[in-house]
Amino acid sequence: MTTSSYNVLFICTGNSARSIMAEAILNQQGAGRFRAFSAGSHPAGAVNPHAIDLLERNRFKTTGLRSKNWEEFATADAPHMDFVLTVCDKAAGEVCPVWPGQPMSAHWGVEDPAAVKGSDEAIHRAFSDAFMVLSRRIALLTVLPIDKLDKLALKHELAGIGQVKA
Repeated sequence: MTTSSYNVLFICTGNSARSIMAEAILNQQGAGRFRAFSAGSHPAGAVNPHAIDLLERNRFKTTGLRSKNWEEFATADAPHMDFVLTVCDKAAGEVCPVWPGQPMSAHWGVEDPAAVKGSDEAIHRAFSDAFMVLSRRIALLTVLPIDKLDKLALKHELAGIGQVKA
């Protein structure tokens, strides 16, 4: 991989919280070097308002974020993806579309904050925890010397990032 900019697709089943947050975080932290997208196998159809609130409170851009089907990125005219990262265990176990160009893939499982029921405090904590895990992993991704790693070493590094906790 020898390019100055990399396209990354974050996948989650519902594409309403984790993958949306990852898209916003990478687009801001990796600006110029990375371009992030997100999608879901069974999109919720709307972005979770807790995810939008958390991103805005942390000064991340939310304009244009939307819940969408991963099929949008499996077409010939879709942006070429360099990386496809699943952020939920459910999506990691699903049969994914064949991505044009055979991008590098890895699983970065993150607990689903949208599944948390209970008090506002419990929900807020779940979203904050997911945000922190994604932020740390994305920070590691943005400093990888991608153009200097062979494919096997890069696959190993991506998998290792998926093990980083908050």
